[in-house]
Amino acid sequence: QVQLVESGGGLVQPGESLRLSCTASGNTRRAYTMGWLRQAPGQAREFVAAQTWDGGVRYYAEPVKGRFTNSRDNSKNEVYVQMSNLRSKDTADYYCAAGVMSNDLRNGSPDYWGQGTQVTVSS
Repeated sequence: QVQLVESGGGLVQPGESLRLSCTASGNTRRAYTMGWLRQAPGQAREFVAAQTWDGGVRYYAEPVKGRFTNSRDNSKNEVYVQMSNLRSKDTADYYCAAGVMSNDLRNGSPDYWGQGTQVTVSS
């Protein structure tokens, strides 16, 4: 079992930046792909970003490419997403997620996910 706890959400204005963090605990010795999903009000949960355990490969959803950067520090069991040039459409609950297979997050089927942190982009 892996427990994931997110932090860093909040209210920002369009064009601003925000950094989300996620700390993993439990069975963190396994080589999980880690990243983020999000769910906007009234919409289905969707993939945002993911990064393989060795950090070598990053995946991004089209709406966030060029604006979001996923990174991880395995020595701290942490994963981050730096979000820049935020838009109102980025408003959502953001969930840290981990998957055994590299495409688990992109398929919307991670093995583990956190409780979520809310991001609101509004003027």
